[in-house]
Amino acid sequence: MLRIKKLDIFIAKKFILLFFATFFICLFVLMMQFLWKYVNTLIGKGLSMEVLAQFFWYMSLMLVPRALPLAILLSSLITYGNLGESSELTAIKSAGISLFQSFRSLIVIVVFVFFGSLYFQNVIGPNANMSFSRLLISMQQKSPELEIPEGIFYDGIPGCNLYVQKKDLDTGMLYGIMIYRMTDSYEDAAIILADSGMLQSTAEKKHLVLTLINGEWFENMKSQEFSGTASVPYRRETFYKKKIVLDFDADFNMSDANSLSNNAQAKSFKEIAHDKDSLEQSYDSIGRVFYNDIKRGWVITGRTAKDSVRAARMAATKTFNIDSLYAKKSTEGRLEVVNAALEKVNDDIRGLDYKRLITADGDKLIRQHEIENIRKVTLALSCILFFFIGAPLGAIIRKGGLGVPVIISVLVFIVYFIFDNSGYRMARGGMWTVWFGMSISTMVLTPLAIFVTYKANKDSSVFNIDAYKNVVMKMLGLRSKRYITRKEVIINDPDYVADAMRLEAISNQTLAYEEEHSLLKAPDFIKVFFKYSPDHDIEAINEDLEAVIEDLANTKDKVILTEINKYPFMTTTAHTRPFEHKWLNITAAVLIPIGVFLYFRMWWFRLRLMRDLRVIRSTNAVMIKRIKEITEDKMQ
Repeated sequence: MLRIKKLDIFIAKKFILLFFATFFICLFVLMMQFLWKYVNTLIGKGLSMEVLAQFFWYMSLMLVPRALPLAILLSSLITYGNLGESSELTAIKSAGISLFQSFRSLIVIVVFVFFGSLYFQNVIGPNANMSFSRLLISMQQKSPELEIPEGIFYDGIPGCNLYVQKKDLDTGMLYGIMIYRMTDSYEDAAIILADSGMLQSTAEKKHLVLTLINGEWFENMKSQEFSGTASVPYRRETFYKKKIVLDFDADFNMSDANSLSNNAQAKSFKEIAHDKDSLEQSYDSIGRVFYNDIKRGWVITGRTAKDSVRAARMAATKTFNIDSLYAKKSTEGRLEVVNAALEKVNDDIRGLDYKRLITADGDKLIRQHEIENIRKVTLALSCILFFFIGAPLGAIIRKGGLGVPVIISVLVFIVYFIFDNSGYRMARGGMWTVWFGMSISTMVLTPLAIFVTYKANKDSSVFNIDAYKNVVMKMLGLRSKRYITRKEVIINDPDYVADAMRLEAISNQTLAYEEEHSLLKAPDFIKVFFKYSPDHDIEAINEDLEAVIEDLANTKDKVILTEINKYPFMTTTAHTRPFEHKWLNITAAVLIPIGVFLYFRMWWFRLRLMRDLRVIRSTNAVMIKRIKEITEDKMQ
């Protein structure tokens, strides 16, 4: 029978309080980041407080699923960081309770959050997203004179497209204006060019007044009475100053949501499945129509390809030379054939481009629905994933508060965001399959969650900075300096006479070793990687030297203590071979770039050993001289 223990309640209380606090912090941070995207939509529109409140309310609802994983990551990190910092985690483990057992109550809470996130994204999130999209469109349509961008066509004003080359924000003047006005059809379009102008709203906010300066107006005069004529009359007007009144209701109103029917983010699981099935059937039928048209020999313009079919049948029953037939034609005939072929090819190209656009739009809509279907699940699943990253990391680093946990949470979330956003873009563009692109962030962080959970449960020091520092220093051949200070309490005085004799012997050994091995020369490549023989002389010298240093560290003499710190820490094997195992050395030799690097690295170690031996001899000479002075003073 499952029993709720006091420890579970204790940890759950700590976690829940932190979870609610971090959730609102994360939600606020995400809202501020999200707000920068729409700051231009809010400024200068004269929106009421009610509309702004709706904007922030719908925005917060949309960002709740994204704030939940980050809040769980941060709160679990702080919870177990506090437990470790106050030694409560040590007491829990000493009572025979493993780290994973202490997760029990929090796992239950996180699972509830997982299902809550799924429910929220399926029921509340789509409605919030639809309301936010409608509100955003309506806000963008209010005061369009502030929305006009530079260098691109703006279609926010009904019935016309407006292009502005440059805009003066201080005076409101527009420069380099080009306007395409649409009435009943594209054939009745009017083109207006002007050097400058100004767009202003009327007092009742029902119309826009466009004042144009120094421009021209081109308008097609085609109408029903001219529909049968070959030439179409047009009107051209040159003006110095002209005012155009445009119908536009700038009063704030909720936009119609019909244009948002294909927004997959505003749909539940059931709606996504239904609409995706409808889209697939619709575009499959379009594809079948295209296939049947090509099969029957039809082109996009509706003209038959009987000539092509007849020519194909003739080619099947009779062989003839195309070039000879082409050569028999006159110059005009050849030009006519070439032009007909080019026209046919251009028609086919236009038809294929048209079909490609239609099918590409359909594929994009279907992918968007598939992406949103998977994203709802992966976003909820990241709550569980982030818990098994945050809680073990908190138990490992044992740091509470908002310092280290915030830094680690931000780093983890950045990695998650990079993979999630990259996968989304690749899946949306069709470069990756949808399931792979939307699952790559989960696939990348799942091994990390398993690794840190295992290490934390086994009390492994994953974040032992000194251990990583030693490994890096060993790889790069770096060494720390010797640091020996005077001891406060000395039990046994050093044996100066014996130490002096040992130092003199060490000096003779280092000199003999240097003369015998010729450390200045380049090492033998074959002996290094294939015929390794151990070198115990340096190991013996290093052991004797460390023993003397340990004994002389008990001295009170400042000169000896100063000279002791000049002795280097010697590496006893790095000058002989790159690795301990013979098969690793052979492998490194076969891999030429690695072998060359390791060869020159070992040569550098030989040169450094030669320099260390000379430093040892010079330091020994000073030490021996000082020891003689100390012994003579004692004898007197």
